[in-house]
Amino acid sequence: MKKIYSEVIQFRGSHFDFGMLQGQLLKDSLTVINRENQWKVRRPRFNIDAHEVKMAITPIAPGIWDELLGLQEALEWPIERVLTEFGGYRLEIPRSGCSIVTGDGYMIRNYDYHPKTYEGRYVFFQPKQHGYATVGPSQRITGRSDGLNEKGLAMGYNFMNRKNPKDGFICGMIGRLILETCADVQEAVALLQEIPHRHSFSYIVYDKSGETYIVEATPREVTVRQSQVCTNHFEVLKHENRHHLTDSQRRLKTIRNNPSSDAYEAFRLLNDTDKGVFSDLYSSWAGTIHTSAYFPKDMKTWMALGGDQEPTEFDFGAWLDGLPIRTRQITGEVKTDIPFVHMDENADWFRR
Repeated sequence: MKKIYSEVIQFRGSHFDFGMLQGQLLKDSLTVINRENQWKVRRPRFNIDAHEVKMAITPIAPGIWDELLGLQEALEWPIERVLTEFGGYRLEIPRSGCSIVTGDGYMIRNYDYHPKTYEGRYVFFQPKQHGYATVGPSQRITGRSDGLNEKGLAMGYNFMNRKNPKDGFICGMIGRLILETCADVQEAVALLQEIPHRHSFSYIVYDKSGETYIVEATPREVTVRQSQVCTNHFEVLKHENRHHLTDSQRRLKTIRNNPSSDAYEAFRLLNDTDKGVFSDLYSSWAGTIHTSAYFPKDMKTWMALGGDQEPTEFDFGAWLDGLPIRTRQITGEVKTDIPFVHMDENADWFRR
């Protein structure tokens, strides 16, 4: 078993200053060193046009562009490098897992991916202007893999495929755009129908109304359905699915066959390693790294790293009222010896 952690980051203020803070924390860090080495093996399959990225982001969330500029100033990088790492536009996504279930007042989510991509950052951000306050794990620093905003909108996404990508936003940045600019599920669905998508994902949105919407999005088309469970295959856009759906269908069936009476029972279903949903396929880009939970009515969140864990609870509502979070680090264990990008050396793609 490998002990892992996520740092809890809190910031209230402008996007630019938030970018500056993150850049200062990242400068000369293992995350930056490991990613620099990762690019030496895996060359980017995309081009960066700074003006085009700016024109894509600023009409939706101008503060995020300011955050990128803050990162640039602190890191002292060319803007093209900042956008390559953190811009959230046109990046390639490998395969992954993930499972999401919603119920009476909650959304529970397993984030299944590769340790060498996991940043170990759980971020509370309350912008001075341009957007709603949010909490959730970061992805590529500026993006969010899941989260909750001050209006009580929760979001998560599940990978479907990377066939025939087109110019557009990647999943983590889309998650951030949803949380920062949408007040409810209707606004989130409208945004997802409007913006360009780089790859194929299902986006699950849930709010205080108790309504859950699953938006099946590809670079070619977007459709909307309602369900309380989602794994890694489309139910409507079936022609866009991958060929190998056995594990995704198995996890979906497991969750549906084990209805939960409350949030904790649903959390245990996803987080316990013997229930059939949690995955230890870390080397296949599909191991469960965290299990998160969001409670829009109570404005609280849970977070756990690895399996068979008790969740760490955060009172997001109290934080919005000005009470600081006392927890500095979330800890857990995973069954792998693969290095994590934020805490281990050699978290790159070189063969050793």
